[in-house]
Amino acid sequence: MKIVRPALRGRMALAAILFALAAGVSAAPAKQTNRSKQKAAAEATRAGIQKKLANLKKDVVRTESEREEAADELAESEEAISDANRSLRELAEEQGQTNRKLQELDGAQERLAATIDKQKKQLSQLLREQYVAGNEDRIKLLLSGDNPNRISRDLQMMAYVSKSQARMLESLRSNLATVEANQQEVQNAKDELEEIAAEETEQKARLEKQKAHRKALLGSLSSRLADQRKQIGNLERDEQRMSGLVDRLSKLIEEQALAAAAEQRRREAVAAAKAKAAAEAKALAAARKAERERLAREAAKSGAKPVPVQPEPVVEPEPEEPKVAQQPPEEKPENIALAPAAPEGAFAALKGRLRAPVSGALTASFGAKRGSGPSWKGVFIKADEGSDVRAVAAGRVVFASWLRGFGNLIIVDHGSQYLSIYGNNQSLLKRVGDAVRGGDQIASAGNTGGIEESGLYFELRHRGKAFNPAGWVNF
Repeated sequence: MKIVRPALRGRMALAAILFALAAGVSAAPAKQTNRSKQKAAAEATRAGIQKKLANLKKDVVRTESEREEAADELAESEEAISDANRSLRELAEEQGQTNRKLQELDGAQERLAATIDKQKKQLSQLLREQYVAGNEDRIKLLLSGDNPNRISRDLQMMAYVSKSQARMLESLRSNLATVEANQQEVQNAKDELEEIAAEETEQKARLEKQKAHRKALLGSLSSRLADQRKQIGNLERDEQRMSGLVDRLSKLIEEQALAAAAEQRRREAVAAAKAKAAAEAKALAAARKAERERLAREAAKSGAKPVPVQPEPVVEPEPEEPKVAQQPPEEKPENIALAPAAPEGAFAALKGRLRAPVSGALTASFGAKRGSGPSWKGVFIKADEGSDVRAVAAGRVVFASWLRGFGNLIIVDHGSQYLSIYGNNQSLLKRVGDAVRGGDQIASAGNTGGIEESGLYFELRHRGKAFNPAGWVNF
């Protein structure tokens, strides 16, 4: 039988590694991007609250007569334009994040390539040195009959060298695996960029189509829109519609805040029960240990041979969740999406220091008469179409949809029953459930809902009642 010497085996292993390096790391097959799955999961998470809000809006409109208004014919195209603009904005943000990730991966790839190149040179040098000194393997050293101390010292040195070689090879394998994973991430990022580009093209085409459709509708409906804007009954119905929406939203927000509080109390009770059970189990284990030690000491004093006692395994019991009378079932994430994002009292503390939601001229003030109709419940700020509309304070979006009389409407809950309302927007850039900070762009100004000039309709409400924003906002 042919005997393969250890040194020869080492050289063979090194040669195999170097051969693999010379062949190069094969490109990994493109990993299917999970971006679409993540988007679908996000939509599914929002589905519950979206369904509730859709039903809520139907309830508001159901109380009105079924008479169609001219502005209703614009609803579909105005909502589609808003959705397309929001999608394009989100895609642009995704594209920026993915490009930054790709740059980071490229940098990591360059650093890894430099490290692997350095390791290749070290291994090549090591292979040459082992080839030249190949006759100094361990077996020949043991059979040399040399001084035992020298043999022992040389064997120890060879062991150190072997360990160093093993560490180098392991490091190289790890770096090669990292390169492969990096290549897969790079490919995934490139696939995502292609997806984003395709979606952008689709959304831009949809946007242009809907803009043309809206323009044509406005031309054919201009006289009807002008007539209906002057009708006092329409203005009164708009106010009733907004009040009805706010009342229902306030009730829904309160219900979900209570559900969130109940869920928090349930979790705290479960955590307390588990902590108590763990403490009791620990105390029981300590008592058993103390008893064993006492028995061992007594046995030692009496001279008797101590009987070994196997400690009983301590199994922590799983505490039952405490039962709470009339406790509501656990709420899913989508069902508590409207819980306030701002602490109690935070909004009231900002009175007089809120920034205007959009830059422009105030053309209608709170309480002023709307011709011979009802008074304004908010203000109207004239602004160029597409101007940034920003949240006046931190909060959570609780409504983002088209509403008759107000066009593309977005409502932010600031906690403590304070709401800010932004109407007639060209596009809504946030979704229901999104948390926003003061100054975040949430929409772009427009003239949706059948109004004549571009701008923003803005209201503040507390406990469902509109109040004058002039003392709160620096217009």
